[in-house]
Amino acid sequence: MAYTTINKGSSYFNILLWSGSSNSSARSFTGVGFKPDWVWQKVRTTTYGHEIFDIIRTTNRLASNTTNAETALDQYGYISTFDTDGFTATPGSTDNTGWNEVGQTYVAWNWLGANTTVSNTQGTITSTVSANTTAGFSIVSYTGNGSGAATVGHGLSVQPKIVIVKSRSGGGNWMMYNGSGALNSNQNLALNSTVAADGTSLFSDGIINPSSVTSSVFGFTAGASGLSGVNGNTVTYIAYCFNNVKGYSKFGYYTGNGSADGPFVYTGFKPAWIMVKETGNVNSWRILDNKRSPFNVMNEPLFANLANAEGTSAHDTDFLSNGFKIRINDTNMNRSGGTFIYMCFAENPFVTSGGIPVTAR
Repeated sequence: MAYTTINKGSSYFNILLWSGSSNSSARSFTGVGFKPDWVWQKVRTTTYGHEIFDIIRTTNRLASNTTNAETALDQYGYISTFDTDGFTATPGSTDNTGWNEVGQTYVAWNWLGANTTVSNTQGTITSTVSANTTAGFSIVSYTGNGSGAATVGHGLSVQPKIVIVKSRSGGGNWMMYNGSGALNSNQNLALNSTVAADGTSLFSDGIINPSSVTSSVFGFTAGASGLSGVNGNTVTYIAYCFNNVKGYSKFGYYTGNGSADGPFVYTGFKPAWIMVKETGNVNSWRILDNKRSPFNVMNEPLFANLANAEGTSAHDTDFLSNGFKIRINDTNMNRSGGTFIYMCFAENPFVTSGGIPVTAR
């Protein structure tokens, strides 16, 4: 049996970098290598918020660093079309500084879904889904019904390791289910927040119920204030779901040792992108990638929960042929005894389907 079904990670996940050229002009961005279904963008050089668009919500913006509802045709620019090799950003009512400001640099992380949507009736709530089962990724849109017994189909046909749910039409946290084994059976995390993993004692507007996540659906648990964060009546939601794909994606955890000679984490591929969060303490969601940091040691983090510009650190992380190595004694990445979850996508598998091993950086 072949080691992997994906020989080139950039066929399903790719990173685009650019410099702004005109504050007021539309611009087409190419070089992604496919028509993306999910684009997550961040200005690197200033404190503009994150920009998240997908094939289902089209021109509506969400930001991982806020609890805000989505914004239609954002005043500082938005994705107007998803194109065969990238996307086009169009100025909003004010300008296009969110995407193309002179003097700023940008990064966009791009994922391939199905390039189409289907209706999914596997849950008690009918959902609209763009699922790429080869890459273990689906985008799910649904309208809540206010029931704690409700379920939503995700289209992956295997139990996802990650489910992220965000209210589109109302405020609320970016709730995350993590099935790596790092969290307790009643806990979620919030992508927009530094808070430690918790259940409904902290997330009073409801959570994704870990025991409800199956090969076909996910469901919810109400908090003290109800379900508005995940399944409020008539509220619209978007969800992003992922499962492990050998040689391409891995969602797991590691234990910090508090040393500059930090843990090595085996993924089975050369990473292109990682996001790390400590589960038991107040820490940010730290993002590193191989385009902004093309050489080891990597030390230009961005943070999913912050609008901050790209940071710098003396020593951080190495991307290796079969995983990543922490090289910093830092509470965001390597607190002694701390449990750190990670999401990781590949540049290349450790061994291709033809048996060819990848080289380190």
